[in-house]
Amino acid sequence: MIDQQPIALEAYENLAQDYANHIDTKPHNAYYEQPATFSLLPELKAKKVLDAGCGPGACTEKLLNRGAEVLALDVSKKMVELAKVRLGDRATIIQANLSQPLPFLDSNSFDIVFSSLVVGYIKYLEPLFQEFYRILKTSGVLVFSTQHPFSDFLYYNSQNYFATELVGTTWTGFGEKKVYVPCFRRSLTSLLNPLIKVGFKLDSMIEPLPTEEFYHANPKQFQELMKEPLFICIRAIKL
Repeated sequence: MIDQQPIALEAYENLAQDYANHIDTKPHNAYYEQPATFSLLPELKAKKVLDAGCGPGACTEKLLNRGAEVLALDVSKKMVELAKVRLGDRATIIQANLSQPLPFLDSNSFDIVFSSLVVGYIKYLEPLFQEFYRILKTSGVLVFSTQHPFSDFLYYNSQNYFATELVGTTWTGFGEKKVYVPCFRRSLTSLLNPLIKVGFKLDSMIEPLPTEEFYHANPKQFQELMKEPLFICIRAIKL
């Protein structure tokens, strides 16, 4: 069974412009999650990369600047439009739902799949990871980040760690607009087992620590993140 309606589409459509305005300097993204996730990537020069869930193109631009050839996908029409404005013709950018199959992408055609903070919006991970596995070349690399299961369990005051639950919170960190953003909370087992089941080899995992830039932007939250992870970053290899 595959998701039909993207659960956070409305939220991201409402948030799109403010998100684009702040993504390059918002500490949790620019100075915490992104540095950790990018550290898991191999050499990108002349590599064909899928940016799965590109948003307004901030990570896509970083991939391009490292020499990659990038095809970027996002379910939000507004995010795709913003990414095209930001990147021009440097990348191919397509509106697509990652909860559905991706038949327009050829099998064994990408060196790397990169996905920053997207899988938390997908209920059924096995079909998604199966598509990533299909489009990657042999020995291709999947790098992705998502909410940390331990952090989510505490934050949402869940009564069952092992359940996969639809939860959500109101975001206030992207300007004045407040937007409720739903996501799926899941256990570490439920995150990793679908990855292994479709054939990936788990290669590396990071529970990020905030960077020095984060400290200068928000010392209080820096201290919190030094004691409790918010995200988890994973690298897997197609065998």
